[in-house]
Amino acid sequence: MSSIAFTNIETLVTNDVSAGEGALGVLHNATVVVEDGLISQITQTRPSGVDSEVDCSGKTLLPGFVDSHSHLIFAGDRADEFAARSQGAKYTAGGIASTVKATRAASDDDLRQNAQRLLNEALSTGTTTMEIKSGYGLTEKDELRSLAIASEFTDETTLLAAHVIPEEFESNPDGYVELIINSIIPKSKAKWIDAFCDLGAFNPEQSEAILRAGVAAGMQVRIHANQLSAGVGVALAVALDAASADHVSKSTNADIELLASSNTVATLLPGAEFSTHLQSGLGRRFLDAGATVAIASDCNPGSSYTTTIPFCIATAVSLLGFTVEEAVKAATLGGAQALRRTDIGMVSVGKRADLVLLNTPSYIHLAYRPGVNLVHTTYKSGRAVTSWQK
Repeated sequence: MSSIAFTNIETLVTNDVSAGEGALGVLHNATVVVEDGLISQITQTRPSGVDSEVDCSGKTLLPGFVDSHSHLIFAGDRADEFAARSQGAKYTAGGIASTVKATRAASDDDLRQNAQRLLNEALSTGTTTMEIKSGYGLTEKDELRSLAIASEFTDETTLLAAHVIPEEFESNPDGYVELIINSIIPKSKAKWIDAFCDLGAFNPEQSEAILRAGVAAGMQVRIHANQLSAGVGVALAVALDAASADHVSKSTNADIELLASSNTVATLLPGAEFSTHLQSGLGRRFLDAGATVAIASDCNPGSSYTTTIPFCIATAVSLLGFTVEEAVKAATLGGAQALRRTDIGMVSVGKRADLVLLNTPSYIHLAYRPGVNLVHTTYKSGRAVTSWQK
């Protein structure tokens, strides 16, 4: 048995309202003891008999960030597209095609190395859990190899063959839907099934058929919904008991009320809103309605090329109407709920010791000092890590 104690913690964010102050369950001058990768004790007394100790004087300890929405298996670059949006061009789903072309042409090693690079970035800024989607292959071979590479880095893999209709199926979109249902889904080992149910992507009937086929194959549901236009994506998510409805930028009040009364998490993607200028003040609508909310990076080369959850926290506060506390909770416990995980997202006895230690006396600095990496050390299962491993 190995043990480590984090002592003299200036500010400890537990996300357990019964354990500390406010919505984040904050404790001060606390100690967290970890044994064999799990939190075994939270106290305000000095422990004895531990193997090692980390002095956290003047620092903040909080749960590792849980990034429940990312697209890390890709090749290529779309900087010109971003620059065009800065000059007034609107975001559409069409730009995905250029990434598809580059991804299909890339080797497995190219895709693996790019994912490793991005995951290391995420780890350095406090992310300890990452969901990874396919969706830039759009052939049976390329979707399955994308998932195989993603599974080397995480168990939270998502089949998103239903990202857009590939160019070779533009005249026969239902033929591509049939390919997904009859050929790709039966061979997929992904945990999750996803579909981009929106303008320029998949219509509700196509999306529902794909998602139900995924469920029949043993996958759990998440969905891209209402990013570009109001539609039935949120209603479909709730009807299928999806873990998460993501983007939801164009949701109606009825959509938001439906989410608030369901088990489906509303996952907002501040990086995409920052890049595409689609919707400001978005978060307040969901939070005030009582919906469970997560924020995630949506890391992808087109609309949100960031791996940095602290940036997303700051953006959620400055653009989407979150308080700092709401944003921190959404990036930790909210992300865990969007993955239906109960072992992460909290600092509580029995939980995994996935933790991030900040070089700052308060979590408020995550929004107060945007663009500055405040992370002292990231821990997975109680072990300090500098390179991403599953």
